[in-house]
Amino acid sequence: MEERQKKKLMWQIPFLILLIVGTVLIVRQQQSLPYQQSSDFIFGTAYKIVYQHDKDLSKEIREELMKVDSSLSPFNKKSVITAVNQNRDVVLDTLFLDVFTKSMEISRETDGAFDITVAPLVNAWGFGFKNETRPTPLQVDSLLQIVGYKKVRLEDNRIIKQDRRMMLDCSAIAKGYGVDVVAHYLRSQGIQNFMVEIGGEVVTSGVNPQRLPWRVGVVKPSEDSLNVNNELQTILNVTDKAMATSGNYRNFYYKNGKRFAHTIDPKTGSPVQHSLLSATVLADECAVADAYATSFMVMGLERAKKLLERHPELMVYLIYDDGKDGLAVWFSPSLQDKIEE
Repeated sequence: MEERQKKKLMWQIPFLILLIVGTVLIVRQQQSLPYQQSSDFIFGTAYKIVYQHDKDLSKEIREELMKVDSSLSPFNKKSVITAVNQNRDVVLDTLFLDVFTKSMEISRETDGAFDITVAPLVNAWGFGFKNETRPTPLQVDSLLQIVGYKKVRLEDNRIIKQDRRMMLDCSAIAKGYGVDVVAHYLRSQGIQNFMVEIGGEVVTSGVNPQRLPWRVGVVKPSEDSLNVNNELQTILNVTDKAMATSGNYRNFYYKNGKRFAHTIDPKTGSPVQHSLLSATVLADECAVADAYATSFMVMGLERAKKLLERHPELMVYLIYDDGKDGLAVWFSPSLQDKIEE
C-alpha cells in the first residue's frame, strides 16, 4: 500500500512543478507588460486612462466613450437624449436605457434629490446653457411644473413625458457611467490593472505602475472658480472601487452680493443653502457613486447621513463648513481603512 502511494506521489510531483513554473512565468509576464496611457477630452472635460497592456488601445477607448456621447450628451445634436428632449421618435439604445433605469431608481431612493429632469432650473439659474442670471420666484414656480422624475416614465421602449416641454439631462451620472463603460471594456480585454478617470470620476483595478494600490486625492474645498487651487484634504485608497466627488465650492457666482451655488434642489427650484461643501462617494459602480454624490450635495449633511443608514454599501467622505470659519469632516466608518492621509 505504501509503495503504491509513493508511486502516485512520484507521478504528481512533475505536475506540481509544472504548475508552479507556469504560475511564476505568468506572473513575470504580467509584471513585464508596459503601462499604457490614453488621454483626451470628452463630455466637456478631460479624461486620463492608465492600463497595463501590450498594445495602445486609445482608439478603441475613444470609440467606447463616443458611444456614451452619442447616447447621453445633450450637446450632441444627433444623440438619443437630444431626440428625446425634442420629442422625436428615436430608438432607445442600451446605454440610454441603463442610465435612465439607474437614474429613476436613485431618484426614488433619494426622495427626488437626484433628478435628471432638473435641467430647465439649472439653465434658469445660469449653470447650464445660459449665462449667469437669477429667475424670479414666478419663473421658478413655472419651471417646477415641468420638473420632477415622477413625471417621466419608460413605456414600450419609449420615454413618456407628462409635459412635452420637459428635458432630460444625465450630466450628474453620465461621466460616472462613461467611466464604467471604459472599465468594462478594459476588463473584456483581460486587463486587470488600470485606472479610468473622467473629470474627477474614477474606477480602479489591481495595482498601479509601481505595483502599489491606486491612491486618489480629495481636493480641499475653497472658493476657487478657476480651479487653480488643488490642495488635498485627504488621500484615499480606491483599489477595485469607483469614486466620484461633487461640490459647490467651484461652480458658483455672486450677484448683488449673494453667492449662488450650482446645485439646484429639484423640490424648491433654487440653489441649495446648507453647510455641505463636498461629497465623495465610493461604490462598486461609478455611475452610482456619481449620482449619489450629487444627491448628497442636494440633501445636505444630516439628510445624507440618514440615507446612508439604509445604504451601508456606500462609503462616503463629506466635507462641510463647521460654522466657525473652518472645515470639518464626516466619513463612513467603513471608509476608515481606506484613508491614507
